[in-house]
Amino acid sequence: MFSEDQLRSMSEHERLSLLRTLVAMSSQVSAPDPHAERRRTIFLVAVVICCIALAAWIGVLAVTLPRYYRAGGWRGAWVGFDLAELAAFAVTGWAAWRRRQILIICLVVLATLLCCDAWFDVVLNARTSGFMVSLLSALLIELPLAAVAIFGARRLLRSAYAASWLYRGQPGSVPALWRADLISNLPGNHLRAADSAPDEAVRGAGSRDGVSRSPGGSGRAGR
Repeated sequence: MFSEDQLRSMSEHERLSLLRTLVAMSSQVSAPDPHAERRRTIFLVAVVICCIALAAWIGVLAVTLPRYYRAGGWRGAWVGFDLAELAAFAVTGWAAWRRRQILIICLVVLATLLCCDAWFDVVLNARTSGFMVSLLSALLIELPLAAVAIFGARRLLRSAYAASWLYRGQPGSVPALWRADLISNLPGNHLRAADSAPDEAVRGAGSRDGVSRSPGGSGRAGR
């Protein structure tokens, strides 16, 4: 077993190689899901189909919908939407208070609802006496709160990815989120490929510090 002094005497490259080897040996990391690629393909095909169908439906609506329409169930629609927004605020507050990882999802949902609230308030109140109130509410309350939620979710996501990046012994700085791979896309074989010979680096560090390695993985300081 390496002592703290031996670990400190290793170079950064040797420590990263050791860390990648240890993580790759973990059964949870080194056993990729055999069905993951098929699920990913099905999901991507479904997304493409939905994009095509939605684009066509938007064209149909743009041509056929009347410019003005008297809607029924107006009170139920808005009361129901505000109840959903209230629930999102409550769950987000609970997740933040309890420091739960689900807070990231709650913040994204809350930001989405706030943006929808601002959009429909402004659009549906256009050319009415309440337009200015809706516009000011969107600009001063709903959209700023949505921005705070999105930036909070981004910060938490980046912190989680940085922890995984460090745990897996990846070299260099943490990439931006839009360039970062999914954590599930970093199995043990990828970790081994990141360094051409991590075991050699570990063995070299061990022999340099006078540590003999047994087949079982234990080590004794050489005398």
